[in-house]
Amino acid sequence: MEAVRVRRALCTVGLLMAVGATAAGCGEEKGTPDYVGSGEVCDGLFKGPLAKTIESVTGATSFAGTNANAMDRVVDALEAGYESGHRWAQGDTLCRIAPEGAGRKGRAGITFSMYAPQDVGDLRLPAGGKLYTMGKQSEATPTSAALYFECVSTRFKGSKVRPMRILGNFGRPSGHEQNLSDSREANLTVLHAASLAVAKTLQCENNGGLPEKPVLEPRTTN
Repeated sequence: MEAVRVRRALCTVGLLMAVGATAAGCGEEKGTPDYVGSGEVCDGLFKGPLAKTIESVTGATSFAGTNANAMDRVVDALEAGYESGHRWAQGDTLCRIAPEGAGRKGRAGITFSMYAPQDVGDLRLPAGGKLYTMGKQSEATPTSAALYFECVSTRFKGSKVRPMRILGNFGRPSGHEQNLSDSREANLTVLHAASLAVAKTLQCENNGGLPEKPVLEPRTTN
């Protein structure tokens, strides 16, 4: 079981690494500006106060333009994974955050996939990791965050009995941490915004149990 979990984690890492490899190509699409501000990153997902959060986690204010069809690809991948009947399925990248002038190691990304039931409840965390109360399970480190939630929707036949299990992952470059607590909470705030957008697009009941504003309450364990 541990080997399977590691394999799934490696798939997620592969998606996040693909962020850096493909970001330049997305900026070349017709109608997509070469560079945009933090409020325009990821088709405006982080406009308003969240724009400052993006700047704080990346240390940048100008970013490569992104593909406006990313949400469609994520939704299609999740639907295909659910309909396959598999316990878990690789998804797609929702957001590529590539600061102007940054190399691959300076880029960030958000991916979504379908997780297996046994993945929730495994409380082993990377160094600097901390659990939070949002969703079915949420966790963050100084350079990453993960958010697990379930979706019951009329778009998925049988989801009242077998909800879609969705995992959001956010990875960002190191070197811009204010302190451990602030960095973890900023990462989870960014991921919450993306996860809520996915839940709303999928028409999940009660937004998949996600609050409209991020709840950054640490989870206590026995």
